[in-house]
Amino acid sequence: MKSILALLLCLLIGEAKAAISNPPADTARLRQHLQFLTATPQPRNYQHPAVLDSVAAYIQSQLQAAGAHEIGTQPYVVRGQTYRNVLASFGPLDGPRLVIGAHYDVCGEQPGADDNGTGVAALLELARLLGRRPALPYRIDLVAYTLEEPPFFRTTNMGSYVHAAALKAAGVPVRGMVALEMLGYYDDRRGSQRYPISPLKFIYGSRGNYVTVAQKFGNGRFGRRFARQYRQAAQLPVKRFKAPAWLPGIDFSDHLNYWKFDFPAVLLTDTAFYRNRSYHEATDTLARLDIRRLGLAVDALLATVLAN
Repeated sequence: MKSILALLLCLLIGEAKAAISNPPADTARLRQHLQFLTATPQPRNYQHPAVLDSVAAYIQSQLQAAGAHEIGTQPYVVRGQTYRNVLASFGPLDGPRLVIGAHYDVCGEQPGADDNGTGVAALLELARLLGRRPALPYRIDLVAYTLEEPPFFRTTNMGSYVHAAALKAAGVPVRGMVALEMLGYYDDRRGSQRYPISPLKFIYGSRGNYVTVAQKFGNGRFGRRFARQYRQAAQLPVKRFKAPAWLPGIDFSDHLNYWKFDFPAVLLTDTAFYRNRSYHEATDTLARLDIRRLGLAVDALLATVLAN
């Protein structure tokens, strides 16, 4: 009996230590970020550069409060107007780095709660959690991108293209890149999940209740390792989706620009318009999001980053 009690005590102590070392994401903070992002005086699109500047300043202040180093912006000019990425680093300054990014602009006249307020909120909460770590095994760069949305999507004016090109030009070694794109919408009903090819529902299911790690064929070991570790760490369902780069949706975010420069990259998403019918609509509001499951997605991301 004593040996059983001792074993149970060790297990409880181990769980307690794990909880201390990896505290859960703060859903109140996630909601606070989303409230700011969805309540700007005008939509945060390229037609309102002052709004984008205010969002960039907010992101920068949150990264600074998290304890990041080398915080700054990456300005560039498009059509005579200056736009900027926001960058911050955690961990050692040298060695190969992991890039994690999310775009903060929206498409058209909409609040963009899920697209991509949830990606930015996840990025900022990850920053806060990383800042609480006494030491990190390698460098982690967090980047908030501008101009991901149309009319700049798939052009060299995308913030992620500017960032990836700069890394390549400087010869910076990159372990991999993770794009955070829409992570807060979930639907447990049958038939709520759609796919680019309908037979995929027999493989992945028809309920939109999971997070996807998406990557293209030939993307290297980074994607496989990231997907495996993320699934092991997650307390919500995770599907690994690997497909040819031509399949619609597989490259619909900032990771596509890292592929262009031969950096391994994956997409972490709730599958966007294949699930969320409010994609690029005025109904993409905070009220439709599941903040608890967004927090679980961040928890798994932190655990994966620390294990990678």
